[in-house]
Amino acid sequence: MNRGIIVLAGLVMLAVYYFSNQETNPYSGKSEFNTISIAQASQLGAQSYQQILQQQRGDVLCPTLSAGACNDEALEVVTTVRDIGARLQKAAIEYEQDLLDAGWSFTPVARDFDWTYNVIQSEQPNAFCLPGGYVAVYTGIMDITGNNDGRVTLADLEDPDKLAVVMGHEIGHAMAHHGAKRMSQGQLAQLGMAAVAVGVGDMDPGQRQMVMQAMGVAAQGGMMAFSRQHETEADKIGLELLVRACYDPREAPELWERMGKAGGQRPPEWMSTHPASETRAQNFREWMPEAIAQYEQNCGPLR
Repeated sequence: MNRGIIVLAGLVMLAVYYFSNQETNPYSGKSEFNTISIAQASQLGAQSYQQILQQQRGDVLCPTLSAGACNDEALEVVTTVRDIGARLQKAAIEYEQDLLDAGWSFTPVARDFDWTYNVIQSEQPNAFCLPGGYVAVYTGIMDITGNNDGRVTLADLEDPDKLAVVMGHEIGHAMAHHGAKRMSQGQLAQLGMAAVAVGVGDMDPGQRQMVMQAMGVAAQGGMMAFSRQHETEADKIGLELLVRACYDPREAPELWERMGKAGGQRPPEWMSTHPASETRAQNFREWMPEAIAQYEQNCGPLR
């Protein structure tokens, strides 16, 4: 069979595969490609979470809250994180219900997630929420979200709003199925590369290598742009959760300015999976008037 016909048939099948696996994203209003079900993603999230906790088992603070399981300081850290999580979790359930009531057709997840919160002792400034509601906060981020004095202490928890910004962002990723969508896009890119490989099979080896390298760079650039869109969307969802849970939204721009300073030298935004911290801070400033109005309607005047 003619190689061109094979390639054309492959591309047609790829297009059918793409358009038959679309779902509505209620947070953007767009139709997006996803081949991984909520149940599959949650199962992968649970497995990955347990692996991480097992690898970090000596550094997980208060894995149980039974008497004698941890000291008072660690207990306060874990309790604060879980309290923030509970408020954001309630806000997530309410947000999804409001979207359903507004006519959006999608499967809500927050009510059915197996919400779990753990704190990991580490200098790494990080936090995540895996599909299924599996949350971890690393103590290394608490000075950045706290008083920013270069030390992680209980004083960093006196004002929890910036930590709530971080956790709301991570929960936003899970609500919008970003992990599953990135995996789906990766699979699609691999199938596209395979179709191209068939099409250039008769080329000179040097030319074939150049074409495949160019396709690889293009695919990587597309995935980076896709990831940046997810980060911005998670910021917006997180802000919605923040004001619904009555955390001060004005803390968000300063947080991302701090994160930018803590991150050191970074590649240009177009070469990164995340928007620049300056871009994120500016986004929050643009969203702020609406967020403040919503906060004050739900929670009373901001001081």
